[in-house]
Amino acid sequence: MGRGTSLAGARVLVTGGGNGLGRRMAIGAARRGATAVIWDRSAERAHAVADDIRAHGLPAQAHVVDVTDREAVRAAADETGPIDVVVNNAGVVSGRPLLETPDETIERTMAVNVLSLYWVTKAFLPGMLERRTGTVVTVASAAGLVGVARQTDYSASKWAAVGFTESLRGELRALGSPVRTLVVCPYYIDTGMFEGVRTRFPLLLPILREGDVARTVLDGIERGRQQIALPPLVRMMPALRLLPVRAFDTVLDVFGINQGMDHFSGRPGDRVG
Repeated sequence: MGRGTSLAGARVLVTGGGNGLGRRMAIGAARRGATAVIWDRSAERAHAVADDIRAHGLPAQAHVVDVTDREAVRAAADETGPIDVVVNNAGVVSGRPLLETPDETIERTMAVNVLSLYWVTKAFLPGMLERRTGTVVTVASAAGLVGVARQTDYSASKWAAVGFTESLRGELRALGSPVRTLVVCPYYIDTGMFEGVRTRFPLLLPILREGDVARTVLDGIERGRQQIALPPLVRMMPALRLLPVRAFDTVLDVFGINQGMDHFSGRPGDRVG
């Protein structure tokens, strides 16, 4: 594993950077010497984060962008200028069973969690390839490694996010490009999205802190990591498919990510990051 992209002097774009994990990563990048570029649908949130960063004498930009609108993304990319690190963080979750999830919600989940990866990455990757430097980060989820009950649209979108990043890594390798990819697969984060989750058994894995996840991601960018699973045990979840189905489901129940999901009281439709 070689060295990744130094954040000192870099320009770091964080989508969904106006709150939650995205806000933490934008502020953390600025503290490491980067210019933080915050993209968010909410002008209030985007400018609040940028103002907070600038109040500490650090550089930041704020742009109001709907990352599901490819034309808006292209226009915003032209306005933003070159970017060294793209953090595809914007995401939504509904937390409803399939038959209770409105069609519009499913379409929104796929647009934010999947299609935006294409529009944002395609806007900035050519510049990275030309400069032969940079990192594309995708904030996926443990749900991108194993399916989660009551979150079929979210799980499918995060599986797609993992596949997007792995495929992009393969393309970059074939080009002999030093541009890197990093996919992040965390367990539940204390953004408020998963407050009140109840399972058949007590959760065996800890709820992650935003600040710890943000710091780990920023460290991973600078160290050239290609995959981060939090906690590390999450990395082993796909191997559970080697078990008989009944045993597989029981293990996922114990970890609070399958049929044991009796209740979800997060804020439906809010950003994960």
